[in-house]
Amino acid sequence: MPPAPRNEGHPYQDASRAVEDRVADLLARMTLEEKAGLLFHTMLALHPDGSPVEAGDAAFAPTDTSGAIGTKLLSHFNLLGSARPRQLAQWHNALQESAAGTRLGIPVTVSTDPRHSFTTNIGASFSAGAFSAWPEPTGLAATRDPELVHRFADIVRREYLAVGLRVALHPQVDLATEPRWSRQAGTFGADAALTGELVQAYVKGLQGDGLGPDGVAAMVKHFPGGGPQKDGEDPHFPHGKDQIYPGGLRELHLEPFRAAVAAGARQMMPYYGRPVGTGWEEVGFGFNKGVITGLLRDELGFDGIVCTDWGLLTDQPVLGELHRARAWGVEHLSVAERAAKALDAGVDQFGGEACPEVVVELVRSGRISEDRIDTSVRRLLREKFVLGLFDRPYVDPGLAEEIVGSSEFRAVGDAAQRRSLTVLVNRDQTLPVGAERPKLYVEGVGAVAAGGYGEVVGDPADADLAVLRLHTPYEERGNRFEALFHSGRLDFTPEELDPILKLLDTVPTVVFLNLERAAVVPEVAERAAALVADYGASDEALLDVAFGRARPEGRLPFELPRSMTAVEASRPDVPHDTADPLFPYGAGLHL
Repeated sequence: MPPAPRNEGHPYQDASRAVEDRVADLLARMTLEEKAGLLFHTMLALHPDGSPVEAGDAAFAPTDTSGAIGTKLLSHFNLLGSARPRQLAQWHNALQESAAGTRLGIPVTVSTDPRHSFTTNIGASFSAGAFSAWPEPTGLAATRDPELVHRFADIVRREYLAVGLRVALHPQVDLATEPRWSRQAGTFGADAALTGELVQAYVKGLQGDGLGPDGVAAMVKHFPGGGPQKDGEDPHFPHGKDQIYPGGLRELHLEPFRAAVAAGARQMMPYYGRPVGTGWEEVGFGFNKGVITGLLRDELGFDGIVCTDWGLLTDQPVLGELHRARAWGVEHLSVAERAAKALDAGVDQFGGEACPEVVVELVRSGRISEDRIDTSVRRLLREKFVLGLFDRPYVDPGLAEEIVGSSEFRAVGDAAQRRSLTVLVNRDQTLPVGAERPKLYVEGVGAVAAGGYGEVVGDPADADLAVLRLHTPYEERGNRFEALFHSGRLDFTPEELDPILKLLDTVPTVVFLNLERAAVVPEVAERAAALVADYGASDEALLDVAFGRARPEGRLPFELPRSMTAVEASRPDVPHDTADPLFPYGAGLHL
């Protein structure tokens, strides 16, 4: 184990003192540069062996771990990538050892996007890897079970703690009211009441009844609700910057956030979008004083940390391509002016940025007072003390190997995958499959896995049954980063649909449809022997349900539209708003 943090006898290093006293003592000792460093929450990568990435050897983004901690004096980092549990723990400990060597020894806080399911998108989530694997949040919502969500979040807490991850950049409680939006899989669906119930279970599972040394802080996102995106485009990108409310349901999208605040959520992330036609200033929510101070702080009574979404201040390369700062509505402002506007709005921390010198200059120029900086620094320091990072900064790599992805945790996640599956069509009682070892033709499902349930054949004409796994259609996008955000149309092109329908017409086919978004599949539903929605599940989970070894319990967390015409005519802020949906919200058959 690394050495314990140095103890020079300062009051802030005394674990017996009250948190507020420790915060006050440390704040009084900090230089302006040290305070400014706390206001930035940037990304760090690691090598597979657990060593930190340094200047000159980053995989896909400029990373200088030693410079970030020792020179820029940053102490909040978002983990990019993954490794085995032991290596993750060793990497975390290396960061803490570097931090312990700084003047005041302020420990590092490491955060992460979700990493317990099947989707990898460096702008949103990572697949489970060594962690226990669960359905996406839409799948948890499909079970309608707050106790399961609490169990999930508690397991996430225990696995995160084992490797030193102390801030969860989740849950995402936007409402999935625009069927084309690319971020739906991370939500609890379209229903505000269900989302509010599940977010409370989620927050308590991560934080406990009160956040402490054994908890993980929940950063709830994306305030005040990122679902109503114009044309379903995402505000990571300039063509998706507008958020609109033609149905007038701004308050509905706030309901899950009110529930999160009531549950004790410690941190909040505003989204990139700028509200249009609402009465709010038409600037991105991270710059929006009426939303952050007027609504979140004053009306909802939230006094925790507000951290912007990533990349609001500076243009940055992503996957080798330069992307503009997501400074929607304030593109004309300089980096310093954007930072000042966000601080004036009530933000405490800048996600995905590493330019503390900008804040230093704002204070020295008189544009921002040091008292205003101190307000945010107090919140950020308090969180570190409450999490116990000053007193127990290191983790045990051996214990991390035992805890992360344990057989107990994997079993609970596997069971949740099966429970979440949602049967939409079951013609002639195709499911559960009754024949013993039928001849199976499979596409999108591994032949090895299918071999445990029947004899796999290479020609559908020779099969008794086909099993076909499909994914929600989407439009290809030009740049590498946006290509990860599946957007646009929800229906198959004629060229994509033709081989699917040929298979369905050749042999009775069980279709598993991964609902990353609200797919438009009337032709498939009409001709499949069975249609089952999944939200992230292993091949074995799908086949267990098909063959009656597990019981599916899911119900749709959002409706499935009948046509793209209906999607385009619907209002993006209104749930369940497409005309004559193919499958309504809550649809799901029992076997």
